[in-house]
Amino acid sequence: MSQAKIGVQAMMLKEKFEELGAYETLKKVSELGYNSIEVSQIPMTPENVEAIKKASTDFGMEVASMSAGLKPMTEGQESLSTHFDKIVADCKAVGAEILRIGMLPFDAMASLDKVIAFAREANSDAEKLAEHGIKLYYHNHHIEFTKYDGKFLLDIIREEAPLLGFELDVHWLQRGGRNPIEVLKEYEGKVDLVHLKDYRVSQIPDEAFEALNNGDMEAFMQAFTNIIQFAELGEGTLDLPGIIEQSLKSGARYLLVEQDDQYGRDPFDCLATSRDYLYENGYKHLF
Repeated sequence: MSQAKIGVQAMMLKEKFEELGAYETLKKVSELGYNSIEVSQIPMTPENVEAIKKASTDFGMEVASMSAGLKPMTEGQESLSTHFDKIVADCKAVGAEILRIGMLPFDAMASLDKVIAFAREANSDAEKLAEHGIKLYYHNHHIEFTKYDGKFLLDIIREEAPLLGFELDVHWLQRGGRNPIEVLKEYEGKVDLVHLKDYRVSQIPDEAFEALNNGDMEAFMQAFTNIIQFAELGEGTLDLPGIIEQSLKSGARYLLVEQDDQYGRDPFDCLATSRDYLYENGYKHLF
């Protein structure tokens, strides 16, 4: 088995892709020391596909995975039910063997029956994709730790979609109330992809204290209960060395640095902070 690689989740760079273009964005990612990318929330126009291919060749940038939903979540969005052949062709064009579903569809969040229907459809699509040499994965948030009859939703999805692999996001596992290391253990052999992002408890903002002084307790309490942030690696509270070691033991092929919100920082600077943390903690060999 080849060594796992640390890369970048492109969603946090989507504005850079728009501003600089795919090729120059990936050039910058490469200059920061990262050599693999997960493509997400980037329009798969012919121009972007060609630019990603060229960057792969010129910079040795490996495409860890591509992204697609089962059905469009917004009008005109590409999905497996509407653009199956194109999605397969795009994966082949950039050399990606992994396709991932980024989240539970909004309508499936309404009931257990709808989640089960989603899982069974995902399993069917996983079977079709396997015929093309592509494996389908599912990325969690916190809602998958809702319980039904004592079972977590994530475990129900795993049972109902045995062909599905999992991309475990350690920040969202923590936000769902689980120890990320324990979930990584439970999903050993099913988790080729891991999202590395830290979990920061931020300070209550000054505006919240102003609201409190003005008698607006509701605004203060809203700020008090919403101080969790997505953080650069090493800037939060997660046991990242333990998480990385368990990810490797559980069979992860790609550990992808991601930060859903950078709170005004340039995302390239955030990636540099995370890279420095990983280098300093002995993981440079995984880049």
